[in-house]
Amino acid sequence: MQELPKPWFNLEAYKKTRLEEAKFEANLAEEFVKEGLLRNAAGKAFQAWKALLGALLTDKREDLIKKYSGKKRLKGRKEVAYADWLIAIVPTSYMEELSLMLGRDINLVNKLALAIHEYQYNGADKDAILSPFRNDDIAKENILNLIGEIKSILGKIEEKI
Repeated sequence: MQELPKPWFNLEAYKKTRLEEAKFEANLAEEFVKEGLLRNAAGKAFQAWKALLGALLTDKREDLIKKYSGKKRLKGRKEVAYADWLIAIVPTSYMEELSLMLGRDINLVNKLALAIHEYQYNGADKDAILSPFRNDDIAKENILNLIGEIKSILGKIEEKI
């Protein structure tokens, strides 16, 4: 995997690299599922989703600039547009609202990704208090669903290229 280009320098290179990352992480998540490493698979599937969101958000940069004006100070006193920082980082705490900007279907998949992220940290919980999944079989099915959605979206993007 190559170094991630910064969106404030080269938006298209950033998008291309994030799409490659999403594909790589989704494939790794699938391998982890096959090996029974479900919480690791959850983490990789979530990383794939986050990378895909970052790539998709590049097409909404102008809308992001309007909604999130201002600058973000980085290490070394460099400042970048807050919108570019959101595209680069895709903070988990912003994923819900950012996914809404990408449409209903993306927002619904995002909800699945966030549930899987919760499972990654807390595992299954038969009472569904600490995790949305009561057992690992339910988690596994949802992880595979997320991987399938990621691959489907990537496939549609590849068709356009």
